[in-house]
Amino acid sequence: MIQLTPLQLFISFSKIGMSGFGGVLPWARRALVERDKILTSEEFSAILGICQIVPGPNIVNLAVCVGSRFAGAKGALASVMGLTLGPISLVMLLAVLYDHYSYLDSVKGILRGISAVGVGLIASTGFKMLRDEFRYPAMLLVVFITILAVCYFHLGLGWVVLIASPLALFLAWKKAHKV
Repeated sequence: MIQLTPLQLFISFSKIGMSGFGGVLPWARRALVERDKILTSEEFSAILGICQIVPGPNIVNLAVCVGSRFAGAKGALASVMGLTLGPISLVMLLAVLYDHYSYLDSVKGILRGISAVGVGLIASTGFKMLRDEFRYPAMLLVVFITILAVCYFHLGLGWVVLIASPLALFLAWKKAHKV
């Protein structure tokens, strides 16, 4: 297993934190799975799945999980600090600038463009994670049930987890025993 120091985790998550605005999950996956190869695609999906059902921002939960996995409590703290210090400083600066220039049409247009990019990045990450599920097609049933519960029935996270989890756990158990 790879060993990372708290400093390495701080630097890695600083790069992730400063790579995106309004959602760094796509950058986190790219950095941790594709670029640095710290996690496999399956490990990233599994950790993210856990991080989505516990309270707090998913990306911060992910930083805690990855940091603690590789360097304990110090790694978790270093990962979260790396992830948040730069963006918090930048957001404070942008808040001051927005307060002074928010009335300009060009500023409004820039913000609309940034939001479109964010939607595209999140969709891209979702499709990459969905690609992993094609390796075990039965799990696509869980994806379908989740989409149906959220989009058609407008159920909240708690209900979706309660409905989809038993089937997901059963299929994951079958997959684990098949391998």
